[in-house]
Amino acid sequence: MRAIAIFLTALGALAATGEIRGLAFPTARWFFDASREVPGLHFTGAGGDPGWPWFGWCCAALMMVAGMAMLVRSWGGRHHNPVTEARWRRFRAIKRGHVSLVILLLMGGIAALDQVVVGKRALAVNYQGKWVFPAFLPTEVKNSDFGGTGDDAGAEADCRALKRRLEKSGEGRVILPLVPYDPTGDTLPPRSSSLVQREGLYYEAGAIHPYSGMVARFHDEPNGTIHLRHAMRNGVFSGAVDGWDAAGERVYRATYQYGALLEDHYSGSGEKADFLALPTGALRVLRYHPAPPMPGEGCLLGTTSQGYDVLAYLYGGLQVNFKAALIYLPAIYLIGISIGLLMGYFGGWFDLVVQRVIEVFSNMPFLFIVIILSSMVPERFKGLPVILTILVGFGWMGMTFLMRTAAYRDRERDYIAAARVIGAGTPRILFFHLLPNTVAILVTLVPFTISGLIFSLTSLDYLGFGLPVRYATWGRLLQDGIANLSAPWLVTATFVMLVGTLVLITFVGEAVREAFDPKKFTYYR
Repeated sequence: MRAIAIFLTALGALAATGEIRGLAFPTARWFFDASREVPGLHFTGAGGDPGWPWFGWCCAALMMVAGMAMLVRSWGGRHHNPVTEARWRRFRAIKRGHVSLVILLLMGGIAALDQVVVGKRALAVNYQGKWVFPAFLPTEVKNSDFGGTGDDAGAEADCRALKRRLEKSGEGRVILPLVPYDPTGDTLPPRSSSLVQREGLYYEAGAIHPYSGMVARFHDEPNGTIHLRHAMRNGVFSGAVDGWDAAGERVYRATYQYGALLEDHYSGSGEKADFLALPTGALRVLRYHPAPPMPGEGCLLGTTSQGYDVLAYLYGGLQVNFKAALIYLPAIYLIGISIGLLMGYFGGWFDLVVQRVIEVFSNMPFLFIVIILSSMVPERFKGLPVILTILVGFGWMGMTFLMRTAAYRDRERDYIAAARVIGAGTPRILFFHLLPNTVAILVTLVPFTISGLIFSLTSLDYLGFGLPVRYATWGRLLQDGIANLSAPWLVTATFVMLVGTLVLITFVGEAVREAFDPKKFTYYR
């Protein structure tokens, strides 16, 4: 509890400090970013621009108050509940559940690092003796801030190109994240890898058979500016050749057959021999998107058909799932627990009316309703809050019936009668007496609720009725892999990440259920 309290207090303080000082701390920036992006979560300023982000400030204040209250409670000198300690020991004894929980916490910690791990903005730039930290600034850093000139001087700084330029000139230093790509909105140029020539034939590095496919020479290989593009079969030129000048105009065409030039045509300025003799780079394999994994070229898991780095996209999907769980769980637990306790405690007409409402909602075709509601939402309003609102609207009912049963079971017990006798009100009886005695139900359901949420989000995104394209989602990546079966790394990476996460959560859920089971001897023991 103390660790959670410190984390909540620090996160709220970082969020508030970042908003005041104009800094974007990892994870802490989410609350104010969401407050500005979602209509209704901020006061509209002059000209329709986002004004005061009240939702972000409320989240920061709530986290600090809750964290400090938990800290005070943890240092209050109260003894630990022996039943809780026994349950924790039983949970730790189930190794696969305990190890799975540790792995999930590590994944959550990595996801919370946000732009420190994955992102196209540099963590730090030392230019002309001055340090700038683009990744931690809420505003964009321009190319002109680092000596950029020309038409793109006012554009956002390309930190990857800046790193290459400063390393070449020795004018400064750039520190990039571990994966220097954004999950979305950061389309990469065609990927390339080196070729080697042996006995007159070209081989891809490390291959034993001559290469067949597209190869190219580049004016600027990191930016994908091609000079000459050849078709190659069995290690020799065979097929069409295209050439572009430095401005990107196609000026050369040719045809090869089994390594011999059949015909060519040049339409650019100057002499053809000068164009062909330009001092461009070595011949390299050309991989259009989706490109396969090329660890030696900084592309560990390949790229998607949109040109996004797969590793960065998976990381973005992990962040989306964690953020969704942090919003979804409190919402459905608050609604489900409150209504369920009231149904079980009061019974009568209130119980009957709410049951009929739940039956109506339960018999609605969930998938069709979500598709209809998602289609009705205007594009500018679509996002994680809208999808979670729809999911919460259908997700609270299972929790309600469980809490109703627990309240029916305990409302006539002696401790409830004693609370009434001493004058305890209904809210106190429900939330200070009934609720603590149902904690086993709540804790046991948390992992399985998260699994259901991740599966629902993935399914909706796979069908195309989930989050907008600005979000990185595993469902859309899975859809991309199914549409490009010739790129098996897409499906493989998504399947491993999705199934691995769900299996870990399931192991934790089984271990929690076992630890809270009152029986002494069970399957695991």
